[in-house]
Amino acid sequence: MPDEAPLNFEAGLEQLENIVKEMETAELPLDRALELFERGVKLSAACRKQLEDAETKVEILMKRAGEVQPQPFPSPSGPEAGK
Repeated sequence: MPDEAPLNFEAGLEQLENIVKEMETAELPLDRALELFERGVKLSAACRKQLEDAETKVEILMKRAGEVQPQPFPSPSGPEAGK
């Protein structure tokens, strides 16, 4: 499994799903489990960064259009979480 960031968000999510499947279904040696966990953390951070960048672009475009003022996206842990 390569250590570089995924080329796109979807590829990152797919890699994360594969990591989760492997960790859930296999009896892994500790070294392999730690390797997968570390890779998952890096992928998660890369995907989160891509989402933050996309959010910023959307807010800039909305502000430039002047029609709609940008609204911050609700936090997953905010009051709207789980609805």
